[in-house]
Amino acid sequence: MLTGSKVGLRARYEADVPVLQAELHGDVVSASRANGRPWRPFTPGSKEAPFVVADEVEGNVSFSVVELDGGTLVGSAMLWGIDTHNRAAHVGLGLLPSARGKGYGTDVVAVLCHYGFVVRGLHRLQVDTLADNTAMLRSAERNGFVREGVLRSAAWVMGEFLDEVLLGLLARDWKPASEG
Repeated sequence: MLTGSKVGLRARYEADVPVLQAELHGDVVSASRANGRPWRPFTPGSKEAPFVVADEVEGNVSFSVVELDGGTLVGSAMLWGIDTHNRAAHVGLGLLPSARGKGYGTDVVAVLCHYGFVVRGLHRLQVDTLADNTAMLRSAERNGFVREGVLRSAAWVMGEFLDEVLLGLLARDWKPASEG
């Protein structure tokens, strides 16, 4: 398990999937805002459903997020779109409603940075998020991500176009939490 100060990132267990499906994917508005594809329902047990880990997919690494104190499941995190040639990837996370506002997001991003830069040897990490997602913007910026641009009206979400913000962090600019 990879650990931060508040959370750990571990492999996704089969028992995690129904909880993540119900609490993250089951909230249509939040799921639509978090994913670049239209929301659709999935049959329980479907191998195509979100949060089901397909270990053979090389470009994505999925984790379950758990509290260090007690091991309670609090969300999902991933590096996606991993490009081994350019040594880059995108950062994504989703916290269960009961886990929001506790500083877990910032800690998850820190652990994903460690995984990406130290374990995977990546050169660049990127966050793509909606412009009004202040929690993700704050979590990324607290970990050293820099706003690189705004894609105007780039995301179709629940009947309207919304702006997306792109943030990037290079390995040379990353400061691990242990170094302040």
